[in-house]
Amino acid sequence: MAFRLTGIGHPTTFDLLGADPFVVGRATTNDCPVVDPTVSRQHAELRVTADGVAVRDLGSSNGTFVNDVPVAPAGGIVRAGETVRFGQVRFTLEALLGATPTTAAAPVEAAPPPGATIVRQVPRRSDLEAMAAAKATPKAADPAAKDRQRLALLLEVSKGLGRATDLDALLAKIVEYAFQVLEADRCAILLTDPDGTPIPKLSRDRRGQEASGEVPQSILRTALEQQVAILSDDAAQDARFTGQSVILQKVRSAMCVPLLDSAGRALGALYVDNFSLTRFGEADLDLLIAFAGIAAVSLENGQLAERIRREALARSNFERFFTPQLAARIASSPDAVTLGGEKRPVAILFSDIRGFTALSETMNPDAMARLLTEYFTEMVECVFRHGGTLDKFIGDAVMAQWGAPLGAPDDCDRAMQAALDMMTALDALNAGWRAAGRPTLEIGIGLNVGDVFAGNIGSERRLEYTVIGDPVNTSSRLCGAAGAGEILLSDHFRAALSTPPALEPLPPMELKGKSQPLPVFRVRR
Repeated sequence: MAFRLTGIGHPTTFDLLGADPFVVGRATTNDCPVVDPTVSRQHAELRVTADGVAVRDLGSSNGTFVNDVPVAPAGGIVRAGETVRFGQVRFTLEALLGATPTTAAAPVEAAPPPGATIVRQVPRRSDLEAMAAAKATPKAADPAAKDRQRLALLLEVSKGLGRATDLDALLAKIVEYAFQVLEADRCAILLTDPDGTPIPKLSRDRRGQEASGEVPQSILRTALEQQVAILSDDAAQDARFTGQSVILQKVRSAMCVPLLDSAGRALGALYVDNFSLTRFGEADLDLLIAFAGIAAVSLENGQLAERIRREALARSNFERFFTPQLAARIASSPDAVTLGGEKRPVAILFSDIRGFTALSETMNPDAMARLLTEYFTEMVECVFRHGGTLDKFIGDAVMAQWGAPLGAPDDCDRAMQAALDMMTALDALNAGWRAAGRPTLEIGIGLNVGDVFAGNIGSERRLEYTVIGDPVNTSSRLCGAAGAGEILLSDHFRAALSTPPALEPLPPMELKGKSQPLPVFRVRR
């Protein structure tokens, strides 16, 4: 007689041919490997008889059942058409007619006729089911079949790791797959910091719970420093590892593989060990090395994606205040901006709405907010169009500057052009508002240049990049003195212009904070 075990709700299938006993369990070396956390390493023994298949539980943790009835200690019989369950994994037993007895359990594969083309439907299945099917290769398979099994397994791993959405999810996936491809009791991942120090990131046992104990430093240090993969089939007796943690934690067998990036730098290490009698072999180490290579590529890509995400976020924040071109330069070259502040020449522009307080008293809040939004949008666009930095909004005033955090020889010329554009843009806004029966606005602008302190100013809870100093105050005073539609500039600013517009000198002005009257010029419009 011959029988077939057909999975219920999963694709695993085994043929039971011959009289030799077949061992069912989670270990890949079993006759019938079933990859599931509820299945023990050596779960049950099956033997073909004339009446059916004799089933004997091998002391499994979650039991063996025939038709959902626990198998007696002495064993039981499952007959064709009945079900047998190992832990939570169910199979149906089917009788095979005309089968040739052999001594191996193997998936059924009909021999194709000579010259035939083989076409198989690729099943849609979960990662766990796919790996279970990939691992369900008999012990007696030839080396080529084993190689195909491992390639299929690693392919499923690479596809699964490629779907991880962030670094934490990727690390959890790596640990999950490590337990599925290896007979390990504990798995840990450590990532190196910028100094090369390994930092524990994740440590789990086979049940998915946080694992106690540290990774033996003697094993970890050797793997990282020498960039070698380590297998110790008896870690406590291995002369290479003298650390007390190996003995105290009763590590039986251990493997550790460095996670190397494309440049050969160690991103961290992947460590697995056993506390039971099960020992890792060279085939397990080869599989872990291949698995770690896939994990390292995914980890490097994940770190790169995280860095790109942070830079994109930083750039989007910069673009709120700097031109897109300047924001890109700052995001790609953070060393170009000196944190903490520095003294540098800066051109400063202030613009302010004339009669805003009186106007606001005649409008409802929604209408005023919409008017200001339209106005500020145009004014900021004028600043950005000429490479300036929006420093801040102060009520209805706009403060912009050219020269910090990065300066250019023509900062004053670009500030001048921005002021002229602001007046032109406001004329266009007023024309549209007037046609729609909405209120119009008038502004005054002040321009100055000088050495200021530029840097991050504020408290520990909130920092703001800005410029402070006497030239800033002078620009604000000039703005306050400017009438509706006027652009006033200091003599220092006029002297710095390479192509000044038409200007007319005004009588020296006495400005608050200045001991001497200040020479001032007005732009002719």
